[in-house]
Amino acid sequence: MLTRKQKELLLLIRDRLEADGVPPSFDEMKRALGLKSKSGIHRLITGLEERGFIKRLPHRARALEILRLPDGAESDKKVAEDAVQGARLPLYGRIAAGTPIEALRDPSRSIDIPVDLLSSGKGEHYALEVAGDSMIDAGIFDGDRVVIRSCDTAEDGTIVVALIDEQEATLKYLHREGAQIALEPANKNYETRRFASSRVRVQGKLVGLIRNY
Repeated sequence: MLTRKQKELLLLIRDRLEADGVPPSFDEMKRALGLKSKSGIHRLITGLEERGFIKRLPHRARALEILRLPDGAESDKKVAEDAVQGARLPLYGRIAAGTPIEALRDPSRSIDIPVDLLSSGKGEHYALEVAGDSMIDAGIFDGDRVVIRSCDTAEDGTIVVALIDEQEATLKYLHREGAQIALEPANKNYETRRFASSRVRVQGKLVGLIRNY
């Protein structure tokens, strides 16, 4: 039996995993649940883990796996590969500073993914290899492959592929601050970069993540 807050948190994690491929940050969990401190989130996550609803993946910041849902709902984790339909996406190169997406296009490379990773929004999808550790606290690591839906706008707080000055592509959280756009990393060792809105062009939104073990 889950408490109301435990259930709210579990469903929040499920929704973000389905929408973005990564769980929300502790700050996002705290705001969504109206809690004053991260310690309350830690207690809720521990409670969910002890009751077998989620699993924390070792050695990976913010990496959570949903094992089951309350009230008889089916688990979001689907293992039966025979029942999964696949989709083939173009696989671009490693996204890194100084490289626009257009320069990464390689028609000879592709990747097969479950169709569940494709978002229902308009726009084509493609995959990118991640270079670097600037998004590790969002559960995105060097060498991961991210699924991106092509779009030219995104909501605040969304992880996007942003093109700076038509030259430099980067994967970051997007925040609008008046006439500026802030591109925020998910690693305390990196600084948030701010630019005039005219200097930043959204090229896609993160909708999924693939990791090889």
